[in-house]
Amino acid sequence: MTLTSEQETTQDATSKFADLPSGLRLHYHEAGDPAAETVVLLHGGGPGASAWSNFGRTLGVLSAQFHVLAVDQVGFGQSSKPTEFEKQFFAASADGLSELLVLLGIERAHFVGNSLGGGTAVRLALDHPGQAGRLVLMAPGGLGLNVFAADPTEGIKKLYAFAAPPGPSPEKLADFLRTLVFDKSMITDELVAERYKYAADPETLASMQALGASFMRPGAAEDAMLWRDAYKLRQRVLLVWGREDRVNPIDGALVPLKLIPRAQLHVFGGCGHWAMLEKFDEFNNLTAAFLAAS
Repeated sequence: MTLTSEQETTQDATSKFADLPSGLRLHYHEAGDPAAETVVLLHGGGPGASAWSNFGRTLGVLSAQFHVLAVDQVGFGQSSKPTEFEKQFFAASADGLSELLVLLGIERAHFVGNSLGGGTAVRLALDHPGQAGRLVLMAPGGLGLNVFAADPTEGIKKLYAFAAPPGPSPEKLADFLRTLVFDKSMITDELVAERYKYAADPETLASMQALGASFMRPGAAEDAMLWRDAYKLRQRVLLVWGREDRVNPIDGALVPLKLIPRAQLHVFGGCGHWAMLEKFDEFNNLTAAFLAAS
């Protein structure tokens, strides 16, 4: 099926909240027929990121065929912003999503995750395998293992620099965002201003600091090394990479492609870290075909 038009969906009309038994509140956007298969869209982790900023347009397209949830991960958008994570972030976010599916009466869902969202999708599939269908992972955090590119990458260095002394600025945010795309004209003043409004919020900054700390805590950091458990994934997995990705470079695809039993890889040329935006139509058609295939 080729998807050529977007359903009428707006940010406000699709906006919902769920209060979880754990005490977290998750904000999400919902569209499509609830009787159809559910697809959960998980955004990346850059400053000011949210479900709508990464997947607002995708929600409208995929909801023509699927029941779609685009979720603000914990710490982002309008979801709860903890100042401490008891678990490593991928595990904490995955547990929250598992609760959300139970609360909404959804037994199983497909997951589409970009970067940090890809890492969360993998952790959910490992920790809650019965709830995870197929996975579409765009340069997923924690799953890729750079074979040739140096660590930290250019994009990660500029991500760290955003909140570093003397503190955030629109200029530093713009500098980071330009590492996410092949076509730098996509990073407009309007986009920077919209994302900076959320990225510089003190509550968000405190939660982002806690998120970063969750990767460094002894014993929890190993949970972020998803590549070590990639062989355990039994779901069909579509790895998607931009050839010019400067955050998680393309050589990071080699290890998961080798280790995941039912993995396939699609590479977009002339594309950075935002495949879902830079290759909008091609990405949506590729994703819909993969998720719907028998």
